[in-house]
Amino acid sequence: DEVEKAHTDVFNVLLQILDEGRLTDSKGRSVDFKNTIIIMTSNIGSQILLENVKDSGKIDDATEKAVMNSLNAYFKPEILNRMDDIVLFKPLTVDDMQMIVDKILINLNIRLMDQRITLEISDEAAKWMGETAYEPQFGARPLKRFVQRHVETPLARMMIKENLPEGTIVRGDLKDGDIHFEVEKPQRTQHEN
Repeated sequence: DEVEKAHTDVFNVLLQILDEGRLTDSKGRSVDFKNTIIIMTSNIGSQILLENVKDSGKIDDATEKAVMNSLNAYFKPEILNRMDDIVLFKPLTVDDMQMIVDKILINLNIRLMDQRITLEISDEAAKWMGETAYEPQFGARPLKRFVQRHVETPLARMMIKENLPEGTIVRGDLKDGDIHFEVEKPQRTQHEN
C-alpha cells in the first residue's frame, strides 16, 4: 500500500523478487516467489486523475500519459520495467460511495445476526452518509470511519446500555443532521410472562 512511501531498502528487496522470482536473506535462506502475484498501490498521479477523469469515468490518453510521466519521474526505471501492468483507477463518485454504504450496512447486519438483532437504516440516512463522507481524494476510508462513528458506535453503546434481546429491530433515520435510532423490542408472548 502506497509503495512510494517505502524505504529504499524495500525497493532493493522488490527488485530481487521481481527479477529473480525469489528472495534470499542474509543467511542464504531463499523464499520462492515464482507463483506469487504482487500488487502495489500508489497515490502518485492521483491528483491528476481527480482533476481530469470525465464524469463517465473515462480516463483519456492525455491523463493516462500525465500519470505515467509522474510515475516515471518518481520510480527508477528498473522497478517500473519489472512490473507486468500498471492499472489506473478512477476516483470514486458519490454513487460509488452509496454502493459502499449499502455494502457496509449489509456486512454490519451480518455481524448482528449472531445477536439476532436487525438494523434498518432509512434510504435518506444512507444517502446522507454517502454524500457527507464523500472526499474523492481519500477514497472510501473516510466513509468507513464515518459509518463507525454515526452507526456502529452508537449501536454498540445502545446494545450494552439497553441489553437488547434477540429479535430486536433498530431503525436509524436522519433527523436534525444526524442519525437517530429507535428500538423495537420483540413482543413478549404470554408463555414468556
